[in-house]
Amino acid sequence: MITMYGIKNCDTIKKARNWLDQAAIEFTFHDYKKDGLDPALVDQWLDELGWEALINKRGTTWRALPDDLKTRMDNASARQAMLENPSIIKRPLLDTGSQKLLGFKPDTYAALFNQPPATQID
Repeated sequence: MITMYGIKNCDTIKKARNWLDQAAIEFTFHDYKKDGLDPALVDQWLDELGWEALINKRGTTWRALPDDLKTRMDNASARQAMLENPSIIKRPLLDTGSQKLLGFKPDTYAALFNQPPATQID
């Protein structure tokens, strides 16, 4: 089962969800704010992807962090930041069961799901 993790009102999430719908790919959406965030799942993501990939350094949540925390960020502090404010996690995080993909690019999704370029929705 494919699961997309993110925040419902995020524009990138909306584009990715629309792409999957248009390509008729079934998935479950997990909204961090509505459904919560399991610490064990965050630990798994950190082990597989690393905090550098998971943390969205271009977002307002990152920019709002104290500078000293940003400069000394590691897995432990990233874990705490993600659990306290899931908005800091790069979106979407797509879990296909065999791999995890961060962010959304239509061509990357098309390649992942063996879809022709015509199904690319942005």
